[in-house]
Amino acid sequence: MISESYIRKLVEEEIKEIPEMDYFIVDVSVSSSNAIRVEIDGDKGVKINDCVQISRRIEGSLDREEEDFELTVSSAGMDQPFKILRQYQRYLGREVQVVTKEGDKHKARLMAADESKVVLEKVSREKVEGKKKKQIVTREIIVPMEQVKETKVVISFK
Repeated sequence: MISESYIRKLVEEEIKEIPEMDYFIVDVSVSSSNAIRVEIDGDKGVKINDCVQISRRIEGSLDREEEDFELTVSSAGMDQPFKILRQYQRYLGREVQVVTKEGDKHKARLMAADESKVVLEKVSREKVEGKKKKQIVTREIIVPMEQVKETKVVISFK
């Protein structure tokens, strides 16, 4: 069976060759049937040609005569949940939806994230005591990372 750590090492070596894109590994998996799946992301997005380059590097380092495999190299889709902390950092300032393990949904701007928490800023129009019209209210929402079930970027076409 092909080693996940070996594939990860090959990908890390290859993304170092493309420093201007600042790529990082989101996920590497190898199934028992040698289906290899590599997901990468970058602060400036991911170019299809770079996925092809990484795929060729992996293919060139493996021998199909020795062990057959299936290979997929792709970018982390914007519609997919975050898998690593670096994705949170990439999308700072963007609107995200955080779903907690209790089922609460918070749709707000991602202000900060670290190993312990996610900090969101929610702006809404609300009725404020003593005011006739609804006022714009800004609230900070802090969600402990261990309570986060899923976080996704909110895609809007404004």
